[in-house]
Amino acid sequence: MRDRNLIQIGAMEIRLLIDEDQSAGSLVMFEFTVPPQARVPAAHYHRDVDEVIHGLSGTMTTTLDGRKHDIAPGQTLFIPRGYVHTHENLHGETAKALITMTPGLIGRRYFEEMALAINVQGKPDIEHVKAIMRLYGLVPA
Repeated sequence: MRDRNLIQIGAMEIRLLIDEDQSAGSLVMFEFTVPPQARVPAAHYHRDVDEVIHGLSGTMTTTLDGRKHDIAPGQTLFIPRGYVHTHENLHGETAKALITMTPGLIGRRYFEEMALAINVQGKPDIEHVKAIMRLYGLVPA
């Protein structure tokens, strides 16, 4: 039986803990798993959403406004709306973080649409990916 809260997007994995419907749009919370040497997603900023990343295991490197932050277990970083950022795993072990976004504008529907666009044979249509991002208030940098 498929776990509807687990969404695979390319190399990364999203496990939704609270989606936009469960919180009446107040927030979205999920575990974000990134394998070694992976960079996801492309640099972007959120037009209307603040993000908090809290390290659970491994080390996630978040570049925020041009400055790299290593997020190890127990460390937390606040990403205000409007700040360009990206996440990557530059290390040899899988990294997992707890992500909270508020309000809940970027959630299950966004991740499911992105999975359909990315998980295709061959290369994804980058213009379609950017269109999905823009629809949900993510602005490619």
